[in-house]
Amino acid sequence: MSLKGFHILFIVLAFLCTAGFWAWTFVDKEAARNLGAQPIGAISGVLAMFLFVYGAWFIIKKAKTIII
Repeated sequence: MSLKGFHILFIVLAFLCTAGFWAWTFVDKEAARNLGAQPIGAISGVLAMFLFVYGAWFIIKKAKTIII
């Protein structure tokens, strides 16, 4: 696997993990509140949006200029 492919895979997996954690804190608010995870869930949601935008930018703009 090339470095470009690994980078794309890593960004996708990071997005899925952060979005999944945010979704869990959003869906099961009571459990997240009991564990004190709601503030971290909100931060995770913002990070998921950033990762989505960065991943789209990387695939559309940056990955075309990388040879491998």
